[in-house]
Amino acid sequence: MPGRTDSSAATDSPDAGPPGSAPRAARPAPSAGTAPSASTARLPAEPARGGPARLLPARTPFRSQLRRIGRGRVLEVGCGTGDTLAGCAPGSVGVDHDPRSVARCRERGLTAYTADAFLASPHARPGAFDALLTAHVLEHLDDEQVEGLLRAYVPYVRPGGGVLLITAQEAGHRAGPTPVRFTDFPLLRAFAESAGLAVRRTYSHPLPRPAGMLLRRNVFVLLGQVPR
Repeated sequence: MPGRTDSSAATDSPDAGPPGSAPRAARPAPSAGTAPSASTARLPAEPARGGPARLLPARTPFRSQLRRIGRGRVLEVGCGTGDTLAGCAPGSVGVDHDPRSVARCRERGLTAYTADAFLASPHARPGAFDALLTAHVLEHLDDEQVEGLLRAYVPYVRPGGGVLLITAQEAGHRAGPTPVRFTDFPLLRAFAESAGLAVRRTYSHPLPRPAGMLLRRNVFVLLGQVPR
């Protein structure tokens, strides 16, 4: 599957309209105990910002991306200690493989679970969320694990809901924990299409694509949609 080419724009550009593809039947939600074994990756704390990054305002991570998927409930897979989850709409839920991260989220008043605990929770209902977000996770998984993660969690997003897939560009790729492989626009598109998602847009954030060579906060973003 990976290795397909992607001709989509690599910089921020106006959103394309919702796709007009034929409806697809939603996959059944997985039963408790079947969460992907490597569904999330624990990332190190963000260091003090220096260089070009210090010129960017401090704010909730991926705030502008969250606006692109609307104001509804978000299921964040790989929520860490909840910095992004804290900026999501009320009723949003985080999932992380690390019980310490989950505990920290709960100390902050957020709703978070380990993967298997989420599947056993009342929140694990097909179509219960308006959007799915996973940031800085997919590059730490192999192809089979990425496909398993998306198969497991996309069914919890309502038809027509949004899916945000975010991965590091070159500087972030070098600075973070050892990734499995560089996950750029072509791979993100291939993973999204394999999961049955319609790709609405891909873009570089917060700066155009060349900045990713130097700025670790520059990321690849894919905005997908669960077919109606």
